[in-house]
Amino acid sequence: MAIVHFPLKLTARRMIAPSVAHLSFRRDDGQPLDYIPGQFIQVHFQYADGSPARRSYSLATIHDHVLGAGETVEIAVSYVPGGAATALFEGLAEGGTIDASGPYGRFCLLPGDANRRYLLIGTGTGITPYRAMLPQLETLMRERGVEVVLLQGARNPGELLYGDEFRAFADAQPNFRYVPCLSRELPEAGSALAHDDVRHGYVQNALAEFAPDAEGDIAYLCGNPNMVDACFEALKAANLPVPHIRREKYVSNK
Repeated sequence: MAIVHFPLKLTARRMIAPSVAHLSFRRDDGQPLDYIPGQFIQVHFQYADGSPARRSYSLATIHDHVLGAGETVEIAVSYVPGGAATALFEGLAEGGTIDASGPYGRFCLLPGDANRRYLLIGTGTGITPYRAMLPQLETLMRERGVEVVLLQGARNPGELLYGDEFRAFADAQPNFRYVPCLSRELPEAGSALAHDDVRHGYVQNALAEFAPDAEGDIAYLCGNPNMVDACFEALKAANLPVPHIRREKYVSNK
């Protein structure tokens, strides 16, 4: 089956961390983008020598239904010094277009799941699929009574992508727990992100506190490959079935 490409027009840009941009687009061909939260799109461009290049970006869009024609398409992009994709996005003016295809991927909540709890673990821009899943999770918490624990790893509070949104969601949803794991610097006392659920260290080190349960848990791992591997081994050691440990590794794209 041929890959269908479509244009995305940039409508807004904001920095959500010192080197991460949240970019909002609209599909510029009048067609809707039929996607499932957790999927990604690919952006196609050329290197300076004219050879083809592509990068993958999870959809960060919070939506509870298919993206209709003209609706916003959102991604988070890490800016890497000297990177070709970074140059593409930094040089893209509002109203400019990029070439995209998709959606792709199976890193999604599955309709047949009968688990009691989801453990969602992410670092860096690997947190973006979980932002897109929030409406689905809200429905599952209401209809099935599932519990959700989101562990987000970062070096410091300024790198907690969408952290204020996750905290607000947790405050509004009794079955949702948001646990930032900060390896270098904790929030200042009294700040919006200062909370009893903040942990000092790596997400893989905080995982044991939540006693992964082979009978009731399904885990999602997304982000730094070392984190994904470490959490995968820890969850296997807790006897979670491998089909209940769903992984997507993010490598920094230049």
